[in-house]
Amino acid sequence: DITQLRVGQKLELECQTDKPSGASWIHQDKSGTLHFIVFINSMSRPTFEGNQKTSPRFEASKHSTNYRLVVKSFTPRDQGSYFCVMNLNQMLYFSPGQPAFLPVTTTVTPSTFGATPTSGITEEPNITTPDPEGRMQKDLNFFCHIFIWVPLAGACLLLLIALAITIVLCQQTRRRRCRCKR
Repeated sequence: DITQLRVGQKLELECQTDKPSGASWIHQDKSGTLHFIVFINSMSRPTFEGNQKTSPRFEASKHSTNYRLVVKSFTPRDQGSYFCVMNLNQMLYFSPGQPAFLPVTTTVTPSTFGATPTSGITEEPNITTPDPEGRMQKDLNFFCHIFIWVPLAGACLLLLIALAITIVLCQQTRRRRCRCKR
């Protein structure tokens, strides 16, 4: 039960798809930063961050078209949203985020009675709010650019090589001269 998480608890997440082509799990932390966890290929072989076959923190598996992620021992750094991502026909498909947070503990501060000394200097509070949606959009744009530009650059390179080979072959045929006896 994601709503009743505790430190050290095992967290199990599952993603159901209609295609057995492979899927990745990504974690979005509380500040909005995306972290790659694992890719599970169509043969049920996981590849974790750093091209590792195993992970001390996570387990991953595939059964039919269900992709499963297990956080072995939940810690505060594991809080955030978890996404299952699939790449089908050069398009990325994201599952709805599965939030996983520890319960918030609140403490009551004792109130004091009496006058509080104040100074004549007031400062503006420095309040910054993270923009997780903007950062996520920037990260998604980066991945989309990779999936578009890398194949396009490869195709251009192949065309350039084909053009160079054609020019070389045409130059060789022009150099041949017929030496006929007169």
